[in-house]
Amino acid sequence: MASFIFKPLIISLFIIQSAFCVDYSEMSTQELLAIIGYVKPANQKKFIKELESRKTNMNKKEKAIYEKNKQKLNNK
Repeated sequence: MASFIFKPLIISLFIIQSAFCVDYSEMSTQELLAIIGYVKPANQKKFIKELESRKTNMNKKEKAIYEKNKQKLNNK
């Protein structure tokens, strides 16, 4: 009986935790570039760190988009 109640509780906690934790490493560079300016302030540092780590592998078009929209990150 206890496992019947315990399992849904654990699953619910996992879902709630997942909703608040954003793993930018799972997103493509194009997805990251698309959400510049829409990232919550609490997630800004992780977001910027992920973008900066990908900067060396970005193509010219992606770098141009990043540089153009980088000011949106600094304005938040």
